Amino acid sequence: MSNVNWRTINIDLLDPESPANFATATLAPRVPSVSASELQSLASRIKQLLRGGDNEGALRGALENPPYGGDSAAKEVHLAAVVEILQSIKQSEMSPMLSKIYSSDGGVEALDVLMKYLYKGMSHTSQPSSASTRSMSPQSTGFSQIHSRGGGEGGGQAMSVLLSWHEKLVEIAGPGSIVRVMSDRRTV
Repeated sequence: MSNVNWRTINIDLLDPESPANFATATLAPRVPSVSASELQSLASRIKQLLRGGDNEGALRGALENPPYGGDSAAKEVHLAAVVEILQSIKQSEMSPMLSKIYSSDGGVEALDVLMKYLYKGMSHTSQPSSASTRSMSPQSTGFSQIHSRGGGEGGGQAMSVLLSWHEKLVEIAGPGSIVRVMSDRRTV
């Protein structure tokens, strides 16, 4: 008999249905690449619609063309445009606008893209910048409190807007939108 330690054999390699036997990259859908210049022109068209008072058109334009295949800089440009649109829409206009988008063709997908942007925007406004990490004070609870006084756009105000949109979006599209966004491998 040979000296084989049976405990070290990786039996997953012997199972044809094991995740070790196929590339996990095949799970992500193929998306076309998007250049930063294309997103810059899209952002300028969206801003023109926004300046013209067509908030719904600007929001639809941003949600129908998510930069799934863009690099991180291009995605940041598009995120900034979407957040600017969301901040310019009044709270009383949120629900009717979301209902109108939801009932239109492709509305569920558009609201799922909006949910992705809400989560991405919340993650960006909650990350402390290098300037604000200097003003952190430890609390007795073990958490740190970030003092964000003066300067900047006000991350608290942006977070409040994003949370308001999240509330209205879940009210219109339901919790299924959250599940679809969390399980989708395409990122904005």
